[in-house]
Amino acid sequence: MNSVTLIATAAMGLESIVADEVKALGYQNVKVENGKVIFEADPSGISRANLWLRSADRIKLVVGQFEAYSFEELFEKTKALPWSDYISVDAEFPVIGRSVKSKLFSISDSQAIVKKAVVESLKQTHRVSWFEEKGALMRIEVALLKDVATLTIDTSGTGLHKRGYRYLHNEAPLKETLAAAMIKLTNWHPDRPFVDPFCGSGTLPIEAAMIGQNIAPGINREFAFEAWEWYQQEWHDRALEEAEDLAKYDQPLHIFGSDIDHKMIELANNNAMEAGFPDQIKFKQMQVKDFTTKDEFGVIVGNPPYGERMNEKSYVENLYREMGRTFRPLETWSAYFITSNEYFEKLYGAKATKKRKLYNGNLRTDFYQFWGKRPPKK
Repeated sequence: MNSVTLIATAAMGLESIVADEVKALGYQNVKVENGKVIFEADPSGISRANLWLRSADRIKLVVGQFEAYSFEELFEKTKALPWSDYISVDAEFPVIGRSVKSKLFSISDSQAIVKKAVVESLKQTHRVSWFEEKGALMRIEVALLKDVATLTIDTSGTGLHKRGYRYLHNEAPLKETLAAAMIKLTNWHPDRPFVDPFCGSGTLPIEAAMIGQNIAPGINREFAFEAWEWYQQEWHDRALEEAEDLAKYDQPLHIFGSDIDHKMIELANNNAMEAGFPDQIKFKQMQVKDFTTKDEFGVIVGNPPYGERMNEKSYVENLYREMGRTFRPLETWSAYFITSNEYFEKLYGAKATKKRKLYNGNLRTDFYQFWGKRPPKK
């Protein structure tokens, strides 16, 4: 197997960031579509993509793609794909599905037909009549879009936002993948101060530290493909070795997180310790209005409360005014905030240099960017 086609799935609005990350890994022929980035790689790319893509949700291996206007056509074309190249005789291979603007709109029927077709295909090649499915997990997805079926196997297992450091979190945590994307959209560099005034369980500061020291986000977790019979251990070992070589553990960092809730500070400290940053990130219980600094050319990135609940509305409006009074005077600093509150700029007291639509889960938000003065060239 010389090459594979991979799909990196992404939240709406993050596709271009994921595409940039894919290109940074050296892969060419990168195609961007709604909610996904498609690219070609050698088999070791499965390891590298899972280890390195900070803003992607998961990595899927494409087994085949074809037009399907009837269930008979879906069955025959699925059965014709080389399933035995990937799925071992003892593997567990559940089928999930989705359908958008397709004649085959019944997801449950499509799943059942694909499952039956894969079983029939494997029976012929593995020469068995029954599959116990007690081995490695190989979750198949049939995605129907405008009568085109794409058959994939999920290589990641749990979603890529599960880095392995956040065992504890607050009620509405920011996904690690979105946090990484937000940082990528800023002008922050690891030699500049980084501040999160609403740090919660510490996701933004920890993701910043991982970016600052070029640590692969998947370095401390396991993936579904590691248990696959056909996937060679040396491919993954080589990818892990590369990640270790590229890490800059001695890169000094100036990262600070604060929160009004002392329980969140305790959580954040524990998570930073788990992530391997016991000393590189400082956390402090503090109100926004108490923030002061003598540093210059820093970057503030925050996920403040949005005021979605009626009882929070007046508190959030006052908080946004306080944010403006605290951060606007910092002329050399750049500030970036994500919120669904449509009156944010008015309450903050300044018009954003730029804003970008992002989705925090299913909630549509805007990422407001207030650019400070450029630092002098070194």
